[in-house]
Amino acid sequence: MEIILTTTPASELETGALVALAFCKAKNGDKNGEIKPADTPPETSIDGLDAAVGGWVSEVYAAREFTGKALETVLLHRPAGLKAARLVLAGGGSKSKFGTCEARKLAGTVLRKLKAKGVSDFALCLEGDLATDAIVEALAEGLILGDFEPDAHKTDPKKADKKIDRIRLSVPEASASLTEALRRGTIIAEAQNFTRTLVTEPANLLTPLKLASHASAMAAEFGLECEILDEARMKQLSFGALLGVAQGSAEPPCLIVLKYVPSALASSSDHLALVGKGVTFDTGGISIKPSEGMEKMKYDMAGAATVIGAMRALAQLKPPIPVTAFAPCVENMPSERAQRPGDIVTSYQGKTIEVLNTDAEGRLILADALTYAVRQGCTHLIDAATLTGAIAIALGHLYAGVFSNNEEFQSKVIAAGKLEGERLWAFPMDDDYNDYLKSAFADLPNIGGRYGGSITASKFLENFVESKPWVHLDIASTAWLDDAKPHFAKGPTGLSIRTMIRLALDWKA
Repeated sequence: MEIILTTTPASELETGALVALAFCKAKNGDKNGEIKPADTPPETSIDGLDAAVGGWVSEVYAAREFTGKALETVLLHRPAGLKAARLVLAGGGSKSKFGTCEARKLAGTVLRKLKAKGVSDFALCLEGDLATDAIVEALAEGLILGDFEPDAHKTDPKKADKKIDRIRLSVPEASASLTEALRRGTIIAEAQNFTRTLVTEPANLLTPLKLASHASAMAAEFGLECEILDEARMKQLSFGALLGVAQGSAEPPCLIVLKYVPSALASSSDHLALVGKGVTFDTGGISIKPSEGMEKMKYDMAGAATVIGAMRALAQLKPPIPVTAFAPCVENMPSERAQRPGDIVTSYQGKTIEVLNTDAEGRLILADALTYAVRQGCTHLIDAATLTGAIAIALGHLYAGVFSNNEEFQSKVIAAGKLEGERLWAFPMDDDYNDYLKSAFADLPNIGGRYGGSITASKFLENFVESKPWVHLDIASTAWLDDAKPHFAKGPTGLSIRTMIRLALDWKA
């Protein structure tokens, strides 16, 4: 799919569909507080559109067929006064509240609706105060994210008939900054779709070593350093927590390490680590999960896919600081070799861990990876993991949980998420929660009991970051959509990747 900027006026665009953003009419006045007459044409992203199409825009508003509310659409075939085959009004909600988050969702909604109708070419027009860098970047992201389908393994030939080939963003002037915004949005969205593609893959086609192969190929394509620590190397390093999880599977584990180094000398010694849980399939091990819903456990490597995808974007966008990704990858299986409840393992850091529940495996592999990141010289750490079911009980599927040992760093991560429309919610991390993590037989148990499950999992991880500023994102509630949205396909979301990218790009020492 090609997205290009054009300065061709809306009236001259020959396309399958011309899309105009349209907004709710102000009830009491416009954004300046001025009362508007009831017969004032509604505001759209194309100046003079209502007059050009003979008042049709006003008619659909008057008939309440279209109100301009967010993600609402209405379509007119063969609009008079235009060269486009169709005119689409796409609801942006209140104009005063329309921003990048709304633009991203609206773009995805429009694309998915037009693709379903067999439209292969359309144009989206921006005039006036909508033709900004931020809106163009968000629209590019929304269009590319909306085009993603988790159907790579379907053989139905009909799906090839419905494909978007070209989208034109019509702007008054195709400036260098708008061109760069389009490039940036494209890079970020393609990286997010790369992550979603990895998470979609079933466990028989995406083992730990096959995930490492994908990461290595990506690194070679985009100029990143790549190192894969195999099972033998991790045994040398005494990654006892990670290897304990992996021992029940016939599939060998690995630790993927991807490095980005800025071409210019960084102004500080800061070095950001992105760490992602990579359990390519999670049966729960000996503490086996119920069979219902277990097929979704291929998504338990979403954290690893997220950091790999983030590195794909950062390699092209070039943040001012070094960034290294660490993705510990295992398969958690029951077998005669599998880790048992009650086993005690020794982590890379040296702490002993009593494994009370083999289904709390993500924190075990992250423990060794986080310590390794610190000892590789990383000064700030952010990890993403589908870590606990408890996070969805607490937050539903709208927010990811945030846990940290450093309020300043946590604030930066939450601010980055807010800018990118990724909702994050901070949880308490008081030292009193350590009382839930006591073992009579080892330094730590790997679970903390029934209460505060997401918090105690995070407190467990905190033991392995060696006091470096660290943020943990529990994405178990947001990494997967059970039902499609108007702007987004069912399945993996890739959420939290944009937070990581924004954090690195806006880094201040």
